[in-house]
Amino acid sequence: MIDRESLIGRIKEGFHDMLYIWSYEMKQVFKDEGVLIFFILVPLLYPLLYSWAYNNEVVQDAPVVAVDQSHSSLSRDFLRRCDGTQGVKIVAYAADMEEAKEVMRQQGARGIIYIPSEFSDQLNRMEQTHVSIYTDMSGILYYKQILITTTNISLDLGADLQLMKLGNYTTREDEISTAPLQYEDIPMFNPAGGYGSFLLPAVLALILQQTLILGIGLSAGTAREENKHEALIPISRHYNGIFRIVFGKSICYFMIYAVIGSYITMVIPLLFHFPQLLHLKDLVAIMIPYLLACIFFGMTLSAMVRYRENVILLIVFTSLPLLFLSGISWPGSAIHGAWKGISYLFPSTFGVNAYVKMNNMGALLNDVHFEYRALWLQTGAYFFTACAVYRHQIILSHKRHLERKYQEEQRDQLSEYTTAKVAE
Repeated sequence: MIDRESLIGRIKEGFHDMLYIWSYEMKQVFKDEGVLIFFILVPLLYPLLYSWAYNNEVVQDAPVVAVDQSHSSLSRDFLRRCDGTQGVKIVAYAADMEEAKEVMRQQGARGIIYIPSEFSDQLNRMEQTHVSIYTDMSGILYYKQILITTTNISLDLGADLQLMKLGNYTTREDEISTAPLQYEDIPMFNPAGGYGSFLLPAVLALILQQTLILGIGLSAGTAREENKHEALIPISRHYNGIFRIVFGKSICYFMIYAVIGSYITMVIPLLFHFPQLLHLKDLVAIMIPYLLACIFFGMTLSAMVRYRENVILLIVFTSLPLLFLSGISWPGSAIHGAWKGISYLFPSTFGVNAYVKMNNMGALLNDVHFEYRALWLQTGAYFFTACAVYRHQIILSHKRHLERKYQEEQRDQLSEYTTAKVAE
């Protein structure tokens, strides 16, 4: 027997209750199909799906339609150079834009290269001309490849025309005239210049937060629906302390996501050959506060979930805005101060930036000290808000229990009184 009056006895009782809550939560996770999907299935499959979709990094031979209104040797030379690159492949020549649009509508091409009728005349008069490109913006990779290819070809053709007008005598003079300042383009932290290496690490870190919150919220909705008092906390002797409840639940979630987090942050980049420059001990150091902050944040938000379906409506739509607010997909310097302040409320803002810096840029823990401290600050803050939420739920549960008990007593008394009157 545990002596509940002594300090040691209370500690033992609290530890025993915490283990009971941990065990109960672990059983609920693997018994509830919805929670199991968000905690296990989605983190396992979504990273594979996203990584597979963007694993090619760079699109080659993007299909385009050429509309040559100039019909000159210069316009044909421009199109021939475009078709000779790895980035663009001319699949059709159209007489006008309407015909080219029809090819795109039939999914025969991803873009249009339009050369105006005055193209050659303007160049021969030493005037600036232009070439227009139209792309299918549903595929950002095709847009990028067509734009880069046509830009490079226009620069090369411009340099050749410049040399024809200069009339230099040596190759060295040509080199100095066209490129007086020699430069070398080295894409740092993204050698392939690919979309996957740029965005996928941020998406992987965000998946950890979103699935955690969704799973915790779904579990909270289930607890409310199964509780006759419609509260998060059941009436039980094991649920009489705030800390034992918070620690018991959080340990369950942390144990699951320690495994899931390792899979997402280390295995997925290795499988799909994304840049991976992280140092294991620094990654562990940053992932511990990130997961804890996400867990306590999710437990705090669970107070808003009254039904299982609510959490999907509350959380799913935030994924894209949070990705932009992290400063990875959209430049952080271009984010308004008010929105940046709002982004600091979410663990993903600091977790995503820390993981990207470590994984893609080889940063050490000292290099992400701002994100590291912010995550521990969020962990502490959301721990206390989670405690406040569960304290309120304990009070609410006991209050409703007493109200229900009082109503039952009143009904029993009324029933006895009615029975007595009938007997008389």
